[in-house]
Amino acid sequence: MDIVFERRGDGPPLLLMHGIGHRWQAWEPVMDRLAKEREVIAVDLPGFGASPPLPPEMPYGLDTMVTVLGEFIDKLGLDRPHLAGNSLGGLFALEAADRGLARSVTALSPAGFFTPMELRYVAAVLRACRLGAGVPEPLMRRLARSPRLRNLMFGMIYGRPDLIDVETLIADAAALHGAVGFAPTLRAGRGARFQGALRDVPATIAWGTRDRLLRSGQAVRAQQNLPHVRFVWLRGCGHVPMGDDPDQVTKVLLEGSAAA
Repeated sequence: MDIVFERRGDGPPLLLMHGIGHRWQAWEPVMDRLAKEREVIAVDLPGFGASPPLPPEMPYGLDTMVTVLGEFIDKLGLDRPHLAGNSLGGLFALEAADRGLARSVTALSPAGFFTPMELRYVAAVLRACRLGAGVPEPLMRRLARSPRLRNLMFGMIYGRPDLIDVETLIADAAALHGAVGFAPTLRAGRGARFQGALRDVPATIAWGTRDRLLRSGQAVRAQQNLPHVRFVWLRGCGHVPMGDDPDQVTKVLLEGSAAA
């Protein structure tokens, strides 16, 4: 299937995957920084951003997404690129790396380490965020100009919404509200857990200290399940850390993709 992507830079290829409801532009704050040392490829996952949804007969599960990712990598002529992902994209990156598709993997607040109760909380928050994203654009623009209201609207996703410009936040909200892959992906996520070992690939997991969506207990669980994996706390960052501290996130991604 056709996957929309943005490609920049030169060097070892690093493929980036966003979280549920987002788009490749989630990586914009770090793209040019990374492109100084990597060939950076940021994708719109199927059913998100500008990429079409999966065909009706294909479920939005881990197996399907790893298959689609493998086909995309082959189409671009890449040989086991470095992988990185945030949230849902982090889970996809870990799973693909565990199945031998990557030279290294870096996951930022990856999904797949939650309990059933934590998953219910995540699903409720995401549905509320999507409902709020349907506010008419003129009203959202007025609300987003207020620092206090901007934090209320976007503080579950970003640690520092005040650092993200209003136009980006509005475009993110529109992408979330219009994502045809949102509902089937959320349904498929009920059974999505990372159960791999990551024994044969250098791996880094990084977690925002201000992540209010996938909370720190899941970070601790990830460390306990994968004690041999490099773990990094992203100080002051929320669930989508790239806009909270681009320099810190760039450093983690470069270090993670230099470990092969």
